[in-house]
Amino acid sequence: AKVGALEGFMACLRKLNVRLGRQIRPRNMLCSYETVRRTRQFSSTKSFEDVPVIDCSSLEDEKPDKLVEEIREACSKWGFFQIVNHGVDLETSRKFREHTVNFFNLPKSVKYGIRRSEENSRGFFDDEFTKRKRDWKEGLDFGVTPLCLDPKASGFTLDGIPDDDPRHSNLDGFNRFPSEVEAPGFRRAMWDYFRAMTALAERVAGVMALGMGVDRDFFAEKLKDSHSSFLRLNYYPILHEDSAAEKPLGISPHTDAGFLTLLLQDDSCHSLQVLNRFNQQWYTVHPIPGALTVNTGDMAQVWSNGRYHAPLHRVLANREKTRYSMPFFYNPGYFTEVKPIEACIEDGQAPAYDPVYWGYFRWQRFAGDYADLGEDEIQISDFTMIPEQRRERRIEHQKAFMRDFDGKRQKV
Repeated sequence: AKVGALEGFMACLRKLNVRLGRQIRPRNMLCSYETVRRTRQFSSTKSFEDVPVIDCSSLEDEKPDKLVEEIREACSKWGFFQIVNHGVDLETSRKFREHTVNFFNLPKSVKYGIRRSEENSRGFFDDEFTKRKRDWKEGLDFGVTPLCLDPKASGFTLDGIPDDDPRHSNLDGFNRFPSEVEAPGFRRAMWDYFRAMTALAERVAGVMALGMGVDRDFFAEKLKDSHSSFLRLNYYPILHEDSAAEKPLGISPHTDAGFLTLLLQDDSCHSLQVLNRFNQQWYTVHPIPGALTVNTGDMAQVWSNGRYHAPLHRVLANREKTRYSMPFFYNPGYFTEVKPIEACIEDGQAPAYDPVYWGYFRWQRFAGDYADLGEDEIQISDFTMIPEQRRERRIEHQKAFMRDFDGKRQKV
C-alpha cells in the first residue's frame, strides 16, 4: 500500500510534466603534500596541460586565503580539480569501495529487483541515456530523504524505517537497497561514506562561496540545511568487439546539474576526460591515489553568474579494463531558487541567467537520463536572459511545477 501511494504520487508528477510540455517516453584517501608537489602543479599554474591538484589541509582554517584563490582559479579555468589532504577517513573509503564492487557482482535478479523506474529515479539501472545516447555502464543511485534531514530523526541510516515509507519520499522518489541477506553490510557502508561526502562537500562549498565574494555560510540554507544530494555507484564493463559502427562511450559529454561533484574513481583505469574550453581539447584525468576529483556543476555556474565553469566531461569505454567510479552530487534543496549572486554581477550589467528552480531542473534532467526524449535534455543555456514576457512565462512554468509537487507531497 505504501509503495502504491508513492507510485501514484510520482505518476501525478509525471502527468504534470507532460502537461507542462516535456513528455517522457519509455525506454585510499590521503596523500601527502610532497607526493602532490612531485607529480602535479597546483591551480595557480598557468598551464592547461592537466587538471589542477589542490592541497586541502587548510580547508577548515579561519582564513584559508591561499586555498580560496586556488579553488576559485580552478573553478574558473577548468571546473575540474583534484583534492588531497581532504580528511576523509581511509577505512570508510576502503569499505565503501569494497561494497561497491561486491554490489555489481550480485546476480542480475537481485539488481533488477531494485531497478529504478520512470517515476522513481533511485535504484539500479543499466539503460541510462546521456545526450540521447545509451551509456555503457551499470549504476545505482541513492540519496538524502526528508527523514535524513529531520533533526529529530536518528541519522542517515534510519534503521527500522522501510525505504518505501512515505516519509522518505521526495521529488527523486525513494531509495532502493539490496537486503541485508543479499548484501551484508552494504547499507551501512553506503551511508557512512555518504555522510563523509556530505560533510566534505559542505566545507568545499564554503570555500567556493568565499571565492564568489560572499560569506562562507552563504549556501548553508540553500545547500547544507535542505540539500537533495545523491550518491551514484558506476560500473563500466569491458567493451568487447562488436558490430557497432560507432564505438559507444561510457558516458557521453555532459555537465553535472547540481552545485558540485566529489568523485572517487579507479586509480588504474583512466577513462574520464574533461574538455578544455579554451583550446577545445579533451584531457584525461589521471587520478592521484587517495585524491578525490571535484567538478563544478551547472548551479555553481548560475550562482556565480558564469565566473565558475561547469565543464563538459565524458567517460571513454575501455576494451581492456573494467572501471568503477563513485560520484557524490551535492545538490540544492528542491525548492531553492538559483540565480546569479549580486556580488558576481558587474556594475551596470544584467545577470547572465534567469532564475532556475532546482526541483524543476532536476526532474527535467532525469527525464532525459531515463529515456530518449527526442531532444537534448535541459541545460542552463535554456535559462540565459531572454525578453521579459518570455522570462515571466518560464518562471511561472517552473513555479507551477513546484506548486503541484508540493501539493502532491502534502497528500502522501
